[in-house]
Amino acid sequence: MPLLSRNRLGMSAFIALVMVWQADSGAADPENAAAKVTTKVTLDLDVTYGIVDSIPLTTDIARPTFRKADAESPFIVVIHGGAWRQGDKSNHRNEIRAFAGQGYVAASVAYRFVPTHRFPSQVHDVKQAIRFLRKNAATYGIDPDRLGAMGFSAGGHLAMLLGTTGGENDDGLIEKADQWSEPIDQSSKVQAVVSYFGPTDFTQGNIPPAASHLVSDFLGGKFDDVPDAYRDASPALYVDSTDAPVLLFQGTRDPLVPYQQAVKMADAMTRSNVDGRIELLVNASHGWGGQRREHTNEETLQFFDLHLRKKH
Repeated sequence: MPLLSRNRLGMSAFIALVMVWQADSGAADPENAAAKVTTKVTLDLDVTYGIVDSIPLTTDIARPTFRKADAESPFIVVIHGGAWRQGDKSNHRNEIRAFAGQGYVAASVAYRFVPTHRFPSQVHDVKQAIRFLRKNAATYGIDPDRLGAMGFSAGGHLAMLLGTTGGENDDGLIEKADQWSEPIDQSSKVQAVVSYFGPTDFTQGNIPPAASHLVSDFLGGKFDDVPDAYRDASPALYVDSTDAPVLLFQGTRDPLVPYQQAVKMADAMTRSNVDGRIELLVNASHGWGGQRREHTNEETLQFFDLHLRKKH
């Protein structure tokens, strides 16, 4: 059966990922949170994936309950938004359950917040989560070679860094600081990325006034004060030919992330011959609902199916 037709049949099981996203919030509309899944799902809550600065960081993991003993499923990590300063992994439990209902293992991760913890702490955290899950792939039935990441706003930014860093030449730029109680010797790079309105390049001088203080808090100052942080935090500046395919959704009336940010990422991907695409939602803001939401939900699942399902 063609991919699109199969996905349309399965979309009744795929939750509405975004209804309305507030400027500083990563929470989905609770009235649209009910998920119908196609198989029974096991949900492991508050699994500690690492301890740093004496802070235990946790993840919620959803996986199909019934499977063959040696089955290995593709995996998706979902990263919440909230301007790197707030949000909760629990907001995405329905999403990860829905992915598990489609045969994926999925996790929603917590990470440290500004202003107490600034960049690159949040990147360290989501990378540690990926390493933890790779190390424990057999426990959760994960195929360690088929990992994807998706996120919203700040979470989209972190998801793109999971797809564009982790190689031999770039990991040290953002992974040379924090000391984990149990370092994990695994790759943190993923094989597919979906970003919902995540910033891609902080160096272009087009950060809108509504977002400038959020970015400054995240990176520890204005561009003139900490230019290296602005460069090191920009996914578009890491893109090379080894990177994961990326799908970006971006509204053209987003007050926090100008649509030119998505175009910048597309330009970088084009130069390096990286697969993927951007989809501009004309007149959409920092989030959307209705038919547009249903469309981007479908496109998200289709994209992960294309790049993470095994080819036969």
